[in-house]
Amino acid sequence: MIVVTTPTGKIGRQVLDHLMAAGAPTRVIAREPDRLPAAVRAYAEVVEGSHRELDVVTKAFAGARTVFWLVPSDRRSASVDDAYAGFSRPACEAIVAQGVERVVGVSALGRGTAMAGSAGYVTASLAMDDLIASTGVSYRALAMPSFMDNLLRQSELIRDRSMFTSPISGDHKAPSCATRDIAAVAADLLLDDTWSGVEEVPVLGPEDLSFEDMARIMSEVLSRPIRFERLSGEAFKAGLVGSGMSEAMAQGMLDMALAKDAGLDNGAVRTPRTSTPTSFRQWCEDVLKPAVLA
Repeated sequence: MIVVTTPTGKIGRQVLDHLMAAGAPTRVIAREPDRLPAAVRAYAEVVEGSHRELDVVTKAFAGARTVFWLVPSDRRSASVDDAYAGFSRPACEAIVAQGVERVVGVSALGRGTAMAGSAGYVTASLAMDDLIASTGVSYRALAMPSFMDNLLRQSELIRDRSMFTSPISGDHKAPSCATRDIAAVAADLLLDDTWSGVEEVPVLGPEDLSFEDMARIMSEVLSRPIRFERLSGEAFKAGLVGSGMSEAMAQGMLDMALAKDAGLDNGAVRTPRTSTPTSFRQWCEDVLKPAVLA
């Protein structure tokens, strides 16, 4: 039995697709089961509730050998630690109590870098990894750079004003990956019962690109000029708070961006194992273009 958290999220729902295609026994935790596609409800066992709640994860992990762990976004959390490690503590208790053997979790690049201790969401993600590993479970932390799919948050800005923004330098080259590739790597690990111990698994996409590189590619795919504009840290944080994010989570987002600009994501070595196939150009063709032109 494999337990999948966030089954309606960008990554979780694609992980489910792989597991269902493989015919793997699957159980999902869903706060709103009605949001699950009918095919998922017909295929998987469903445990209703939040995977932050001890009674929910205890029920979901009973008899399960492997868990896909992803902390959902919490824009209103009082702290980044509570949003990641705090959210995960009940699951760690249930992992031990129910004898879960393996966990595959979505985390971040940056461990061992000079910026790792002051990188906002990334610092909190690494603390979450340490907490999960402390249970003694075999753990694979998928170490992520920025997601290509995060640009969908700016699809209206791209459509209406032909631009996108970030507080990161436009010429800073770094890895980025597509969520569909994250899901594929996660599913392969979930379906493999031969691994043990604790390791990070970087998921780096096929190449390092800057935002200026991305603007050029987007311009070619969308057949019109798209430009990148760098925001000040103050303007970036103010925009997040203005959209309803808590002060702590907005500061965590800014701290993460500043750490990435300082090279947080550039420490992992690119190899055939750590590279994934979807290029930014292909992602723009398949995902961004339909979103912008919708």
